[in-house]
Amino acid sequence: MTIIGFVGADPEQRQARSNGSKFTVLSVATQRSWKNAHDEWSSKTEWHRVCVFRPRLAEHVATAIKKGSHVLVEGTLVSSTYERPNGKSKKTASTKITPWCIRADVVRKLDRGEPEPEALVSGSNASDHAPEASETAPF
Repeated sequence: MTIIGFVGADPEQRQARSNGSKFTVLSVATQRSWKNAHDEWSSKTEWHRVCVFRPRLAEHVATAIKKGSHVLVEGTLVSSTYERPNGKSKKTASTKITPWCIRADVVRKLDRGEPEPEALVSGSNASDHAPEASETAPF
């Protein structure tokens, strides 16, 4: 599954209860638009929960991605079903809840005209710097 959208809030780093490993969660909004029967534009925004479990990618997302970032996410759609006790009845009734999440394998910040990080640090033009093979992303 691939989505392209905007991050709704700064990513959150969390820790798994089962084994204590760290992961990052972010919320991404996608929007689709269409013309309705009256030839007017309509649109709908969908929110997607994205979980990043790969340690290096999770750390990169937590530091490099911020609210409002335009991102591309590739991953797998996963669900987890759990039961929530229904507090209103005397019987042991429960409600089954199935939240969906995208387990990300790739999270890429899309360029929106921001200067390259190397240009900010060194003060040189990005065109003066030819990328080497060793400068590829570590994930």
